[in-house]
Amino acid sequence: MNAFNYHPVTTQPFIPGEFKTAQKITQGQRSNFAAALQTALDKEEGLTLSRHAKERLEQRGIQINASRWEQIGEKVREAKKMGVNDSLVLLDNAALIVSAKNETVITAMNRAEASAHIFTNINGTILMD
Repeated sequence: MNAFNYHPVTTQPFIPGEFKTAQKITQGQRSNFAAALQTALDKEEGLTLSRHAKERLEQRGIQINASRWEQIGEKVREAKKMGVNDSLVLLDNAALIVSAKNETVITAMNRAEASAHIFTNINGTILMD
């Protein structure tokens, strides 16, 4: 007997059309991707309002302009980097409970209501002047 066992190599036949060829991406497809990516990035930048928070803002007549929302969002992201999960955001006219972890406003109340509440499960407070 031989010290080496010889096994013949078997191959599979090539079947035409089995492999797909790479397709070139057109300029229009690139711009669609770029637009979709930019939309996704823009969406991530702002705070999300829960349905409950939207209802409370409307019911209580609390108005917060776009630039103020942007400032709040920046502070929430800063707090998130510092390890804050849930925060109380105090504004001149309102108090917001915000999940920094999800960047979502959970509820809103005016400052008069907030003074009568005890807030639990909050590990950060953001004071906005």
